[in-house]
Amino acid sequence: MDISYDYYKAFYYVAKYGNISKAADVMEKGQPNVTKVINKLEEQLGCKLFVRSPRGTRLTPEGEKLYAHVEVAVEHLQAGEQEIASDRSLHSGMVAIAASEIALRCHMLPVLEQYRLLYPNVRIRLANFTIYQAIEAVKNSLADFAVVTAPAPDAVPKSLKMREISHVQEIFVCGETFRFLRQKTITYAELMKLPLICLNAQTYTYQFLTRFFEAQGVTLRPDIEVTTADQILPLVKSNLGIGIVPEAFVEEPSGIYRLTMEKPLPQRAICLIKRIDSPLSVAARELERMLIG
Repeated sequence: MDISYDYYKAFYYVAKYGNISKAADVMEKGQPNVTKVINKLEEQLGCKLFVRSPRGTRLTPEGEKLYAHVEVAVEHLQAGEQEIASDRSLHSGMVAIAASEIALRCHMLPVLEQYRLLYPNVRIRLANFTIYQAIEAVKNSLADFAVVTAPAPDAVPKSLKMREISHVQEIFVCGETFRFLRQKTITYAELMKLPLICLNAQTYTYQFLTRFFEAQGVTLRPDIEVTTADQILPLVKSNLGIGIVPEAFVEEPSGIYRLTMEKPLPQRAICLIKRIDSPLSVAARELERMLIG
């Protein structure tokens, strides 16, 4: 039986308020229209749904049976409509982001702060991953998108789209013991004679540094390897060696000193990666817009 949802909606309001005039007001329709719809519904179902009286309407036994089902359906649909409307107005919703540590610290944090001020009711689920873990999270729909330092081109599957949104500059830094090095421009051959601290061989940063050092005619051999970039500065401050960190990590004054290299490290791109075949939610799309700037 193919009966219009509008018929059931009119039935719902008349049954709810027990009055056709009140139902017509709520639906913003004329009373004759609502009466006509109820009559058509009764005709299609082949039974009376209401008993009319000067005081209003009351359900027949058949009407009560139908209302038990229609009430659940209409209110469930209305709740869905309200939820979608709320998401569209960014009064609710959730964004799942996979971010590498450097991308988070160097680009995302101020944007996330602004986003929360504008849309405090949108929930944010942020996972701190390596570049490759972040790509896998997006690929497997565990995150709406990823924000990472640029991976090798062949690391991004064809099902994903990568876009550059910012850049990060990494620098060489030292603590008090090596402060005298600030007075000179350091070659990479000289650097190799000093204890070096950097991210470990499992990271893309290590691969990036390895290629760059080889281009300078030296081999990267760090004395200390760490898992996260946040671990480097405390080690540098304790005078355990020369660290390689994003420029944005260094705050002045901090007991950390920037060194001048014969050739600076090249900038690295920060990229946003998302699925090609899956549209973002309104909340995720707005955060993407703010991140791209």
